[in-house]
Amino acid sequence: MAAPKLGAQLIVFGGRQNEDLEGVMAEVAEVGFDAVEIGATFMDNLGAEGVRACTEATGMPVCGIHAGYANYAEPGWADRAIEFCRGIGSGYLICSGVADRESLKGYIDSAEVLNSVGARARDAGLTFCYHNHAWEFEEFDGEKGIHALAAATDPELVQLNIDVYWVTIGGEDPAEFIERYHERAGYYHFKDGAPGPTFTELGRGTVDLVAAREAALKYGAQWIVYEQDRTGLEPKQAVAASLAYLREIGF
Repeated sequence: MAAPKLGAQLIVFGGRQNEDLEGVMAEVAEVGFDAVEIGATFMDNLGAEGVRACTEATGMPVCGIHAGYANYAEPGWADRAIEFCRGIGSGYLICSGVADRESLKGYIDSAEVLNSVGARARDAGLTFCYHNHAWEFEEFDGEKGIHALAAATDPELVQLNIDVYWVTIGGEDPAEFIERYHERAGYYHFKDGAPGPTFTELGRGTVDLVAAREAALKYGAQWIVYEQDRTGLEPKQAVAASLAYLREIGF
């Protein structure tokens, strides 16, 4: 089984990526990651041609693009995102959020939109994933939102972008969560930190990344994407430290 590729979410650069995507991608390439994950805002502020020029200049592909539920629910937006994704050679579309996170109905109602986008993505040769945070683990009459959403969506159409930090903060064990949903897992966010939330470089927080690694590898992980919302270091230093940790634990 092929080893997973390693990506870096550019959020760690604190917005600089929006002004200097090529420079940021060049730094990530120099550190040694295989690809970057970007936000869907680049659809409008650079377009597929502009992003593709950055990938060609740096040799750094884009593994996925990430946007919120409201974007995908907007008529016509998902089709544009699919074309953008194909135009830059990326294989993954990622969604976070639901129509209403304060009720179980909000999760159930969102499933229709997610399944529809997932079907169109699949037909275009892409994989559509739902990205969890911690709030999806809130219970409504004894049922957690994340599990209700998983049950209401078609696993053939909606995969999971499992964020192991947020699973931990949500009160579940990442390895057990991966085990439960391994048939729709493959694209992961490896993030570290502590409740608060606080975010650290990988290996410096409280998340059991070693156990998460073992579970992810057991089920054929395709992408392990480092994500760190904020850092007190220079971003390139944080990226380098986190890649070093991923190598240390066997990626």
